[in-house]
Amino acid sequence: MNRMTSTIFGIFLILILAVPALAANQGGTYTLTPLVGGYLFEGQQNVERNAPTLGLALGYNFDRNLGTEATLQYINANTNRGGGKDINGYLYRIDGIYHFFPGNMVVPYLAAGFGGLTLNPYFNEEETNGLFDWGGGLKIYGSDNLALRLDVRHLLVFDHPENNLAYTAGLMYQFGGAQPAPAKVVPPADSDGDGILDSEDKCPGTPAGVRVDKTGCRPDSDGDGVFDDLDKCPGTPAGVRVDTAGCRPDSDGDGVFDDLDKCPGTPAGVRVDTAGCRPDSDGDGVFDDLDKCPGTQAGIPVDQNGCRPDSDGDGVFDDLDKCPETPAGELVDKTGCTLKLTLHIKFGSNKTEIKPEFKDDISRTAAFIRANPNVPYFVIAGYTDSMGDATYNQRLSERRAAEVRDALIRDYGLSPDKIHARGYGETKPVASNETAAGRYENRRVEIICCAVLPQ
Repeated sequence: MNRMTSTIFGIFLILILAVPALAANQGGTYTLTPLVGGYLFEGQQNVERNAPTLGLALGYNFDRNLGTEATLQYINANTNRGGGKDINGYLYRIDGIYHFFPGNMVVPYLAAGFGGLTLNPYFNEEETNGLFDWGGGLKIYGSDNLALRLDVRHLLVFDHPENNLAYTAGLMYQFGGAQPAPAKVVPPADSDGDGILDSEDKCPGTPAGVRVDKTGCRPDSDGDGVFDDLDKCPGTPAGVRVDTAGCRPDSDGDGVFDDLDKCPGTPAGVRVDTAGCRPDSDGDGVFDDLDKCPGTQAGIPVDQNGCRPDSDGDGVFDDLDKCPETPAGELVDKTGCTLKLTLHIKFGSNKTEIKPEFKDDISRTAAFIRANPNVPYFVIAGYTDSMGDATYNQRLSERRAAEVRDALIRDYGLSPDKIHARGYGETKPVASNETAAGRYENRRVEIICCAVLPQ
């Protein structure tokens, strides 16, 4: 520690002992700090490493934490070669400063900023370089306006690889800014006017005119957390949650208190049971207020309306339908399958006449048609296997279907308007045409019931 630094430190100790009131960093104030210390040059600069420095810093505190400061320092340096020539150095910078714990007697801070360094002469000429500095320090307050200042900065000189260090001590004078108002003395009395002296009042600040107990507190008789003078629902059971009015809330407005409601968030106007839930009387998973098919048997799947679905619209519920996805317009039996009769009538080669041994099949067809009087149309559909030309097979299937139709009208007196013949040739096989058994299955006549004539 040099002589000037020791002198400043001694003055500061005298101020601490002489002034009993301690201050701290204040916003809206200016600071003026004379500085003494040293400047450390990095070794490759050909300058003696440690040089004394003097300076002056002028700062302003925007608030108790944030401030700015401009600093000018003179550096008395010497070269370390060529006879040790004197170098006059000038360090100038502007920094931002952030203070920690500004209300304490000891205020640490961090600082960073930009500036410049001029050395004259430096290798026989003046040289100036910009720099970036960062560092920190302490402000140790001894009175309202005076503080011992200790500061260390790391200096990064532009265009040079040097990393220098400056360390200073100073006596900071703080001036300007608003002075804190003197503390008001609260007389010992009954500050809230509730009839209980402050020294005995366990609930100071009670609103005027509110009834209090002997401890100065507003009573809460049912212990629900709402004072009696605000409680619109006195006598609430212990442990039950209440709203600001002291009442048990019913958030969804279904008539069941939230603490009893097992189904919160029920839509407005919907009927609920005593547990606050929408009933589902038939247990199909659809609430009664949405169920368009009440009374559904247990375990049967239903749609969102509570009804048993009929996906293909054939009049048979899906859970009973053995032929789902029946084409639209086809009439079905009670199992949901297309109402049809399949015959295998063998014709002679390139013949359309019905052999006598198949007369029973024609009779069975007539009985099938008479057994379904509500069916608007019956189609005699003829098919062939894939043997032969496709065009020929198409015409052959049409002629054979027409022969069966004519037999039904001629021999059994069925209405020609109700029976229609269609040939489909070798299309729509029901078995493989690669085997004799498969081709036999494909050579068939089907009697199909329809609400709309198929193409």
